[in-house]
Amino acid sequence: MTTVLFENSVFLDHETPFGHPECADRLVAIKTALSGNLFKALLRQASIEGRAEDILRVHTQAYVAQLEKISPKQGLAYIDADTILSKGSLKAAYHGAGAACQAVDALMQGQAKNAFIASRPPGHHAETATAMGFCLFNNAAIAARYAQATYAAERIAIIDFDVHHGNGTQEIFWDDASVLYCSSHQMPLFPGSGAKSETGKHGTVVNVPLNNGDGSEQFRDAYEHVILPRLAAFRPDLIILSAGFDAHMHDPLGGLNLDEADFAWVTEEIMNIAALNCQSRIISVLEGGYNLQALGKSVAAHVSVLQTA
Repeated sequence: MTTVLFENSVFLDHETPFGHPECADRLVAIKTALSGNLFKALLRQASIEGRAEDILRVHTQAYVAQLEKISPKQGLAYIDADTILSKGSLKAAYHGAGAACQAVDALMQGQAKNAFIASRPPGHHAETATAMGFCLFNNAAIAARYAQATYAAERIAIIDFDVHHGNGTQEIFWDDASVLYCSSHQMPLFPGSGAKSETGKHGTVVNVPLNNGDGSEQFRDAYEHVILPRLAAFRPDLIILSAGFDAHMHDPLGGLNLDEADFAWVTEEIMNIAALNCQSRIISVLEGGYNLQALGKSVAAHVSVLQTA
């Protein structure tokens, strides 16, 4: 099998208020988009609940305990104006962490070449001890630490093409030379981090800010001249994608002008490097993407390219 898809109805149980962009309908749109004949070959697996020990490689015990404490039995609990816990949220977050580790197992044990994780809530804004930007657990970081701890992976690369900067991932790996974090994102925009000058203690943080209104030309230039060369030079043992599709021209939360072809292109370019360095191993973790039609089409384009590995 080439591509394994991790999904679970538990991700629909993370409830957000009416009108909130990060809603369960996002996964319904993805499920519909990946239901056609083109995706019959996908190996579909149900996520399992993540283990505390795997989450605690990234997040503090006090932080996890605080989430457990404020998790509501009914209704909603607001961590901040955007980041919300419902009765089913924490279980969904645990399953997102579990799927991240399952994906590492599947790839490192040769069951698949790559994986796509259709989970929510997203993760790349979650810092070591802070939930924000819709995010509770940083699934990309959890996958990276699990791969290092379980399979002795020496070098992990995380590539983030969400329209928002992954401040959480940057914070977690700021001092870590074994993890390369590369992000293309719109600036200025939430969360306000991600300047080109932010390079990490060992120069393994690579930020390429894009301007409001930038489109395919600027996005592809950022990858061709900055991110892809850095990725190739790093020679990773595993590549993890923070796959946000809110840089799409129709997304309500961003101002970039990408389309499905751009997401397909960047997927293929990263796959070419993965084939040379890490036996094609790529884990793609869903982050943003809030226009349902654009999200479905973008994920379909992304996963269809992953299946060609």
